[in-house]
Amino acid sequence: MYDSGLKVAFITGATGAIGEAIARNIAKDHNYYVVLVVRDENKAEKVTDTVRNSTGNQNVIYKIVDLSSREEIFQFASEWENPLHVLVNNAATTPRSRQVNKDGIELQFATNVLGYFWMMQAFSKQLIESAPSRIVNVASYWAGGLNREDLEFKNRHYNNDEAYRQSKQANRMLTSAFADRFAVQNVTVVSCHPGDVNSKLSNDLGFGGHESPDQGASTPVWLSTLPHDKLESGKYYAHHRIEPCQFSQNKKEVEELYDICNSYT
Repeated sequence: MYDSGLKVAFITGATGAIGEAIARNIAKDHNYYVVLVVRDENKAEKVTDTVRNSTGNQNVIYKIVDLSSREEIFQFASEWENPLHVLVNNAATTPRSRQVNKDGIELQFATNVLGYFWMMQAFSKQLIESAPSRIVNVASYWAGGLNREDLEFKNRHYNNDEAYRQSKQANRMLTSAFADRFAVQNVTVVSCHPGDVNSKLSNDLGFGGHESPDQGASTPVWLSTLPHDKLESGKYYAHHRIEPCQFSQNKKEVEELYDICNSYT
């Protein structure tokens, strides 16, 4: 049962290495009611128990949502009647072969880009009503190569590394787009590079990782819990500081990407 005195934090993809560490480190502060937004119920039960037991915070629950599905995200939002103070968009996938979601959208674009976009759209009412609130988009320094003419790799050879880099560029661009839209409602929107963690995702990209999950979660957790007036909306952060982001500078391209994402209804 939600206690109205608590801050509500959603973490998508919270059964992954970084996502679990983000959830656990936020849950250490018992002023937070932490919601793991994930797809796999077996993993969700285990991670929820782990976070509760390791932090002593019993206000940790999970919700099962396919974050590549607009229908499921908006259904979840329509059923969520409590506040939302912190939305951490973290869920990501990078399959080595081209796959599609149940609506026929290329899976990496659907999850890593549209999933973020739809969560920000679907929960805009709760975020505005809970303001000051914030959105933390977990992106990456490993970003670039976005092709707005072929976001789903329909007309070019699918390469999961290229698709991943494109998706992380899109996360950083859409952070700027939503920061502009939420500016007057006191909803801060930031993106960040988490850290180089050895995980299923990094392994699928052919990498390892030299940082622990807690190290990888450090910047997202910092951004999630920092006093509201210390954050600068629309910015890209790494290592607890603002870093330049060339991708969000061109507002015309940012708005074109926003419009493309908005066309997936």
